[in-house]
Amino acid sequence: MGVETWDPRPAGTRMRDADLAELVAAAGRLDQPGFGFDAETANRLAAFARHDDAGAQVDWSAWAGRLDDADLVALIRLFTLAEAAFGNWEAGDASPVIPLAAELKRRGRYPDDLTAWIRANSSNRFLPYGNLMKRL
Repeated sequence: MGVETWDPRPAGTRMRDADLAELVAAAGRLDQPGFGFDAETANRLAAFARHDDAGAQVDWSAWAGRLDDADLVALIRLFTLAEAAFGNWEAGDASPVIPLAAELKRRGRYPDDLTAWIRANSSNRFLPYGNLMKRL
């Protein structure tokens, strides 16, 4: 008999196109309570609220390349606000905002007012640039 370990991530959960579509749709409902998610959906999608640097289920850098600029901005806004709305979406320096913003910057399409908006709407000190110590 062995000792089991508990992993808070759902076993085998990988983001699918349908999950991304659900997140993008929610980004259009930022003014609705809970972004229109019921509790079950918010808990299920929490698995995708972290970038893979933290052992999460999603490589947001790879997914970002598949998205248009408007969807990137929308998701940045969603993940920024969702950290405060849902406790299990807190991500610190593993926030998807960081690779999504990096993709916009790489394209030269990062909106001038986005950093100010992020800072006004989040207490996550790592947004939007990430952890400086990891970049050194």
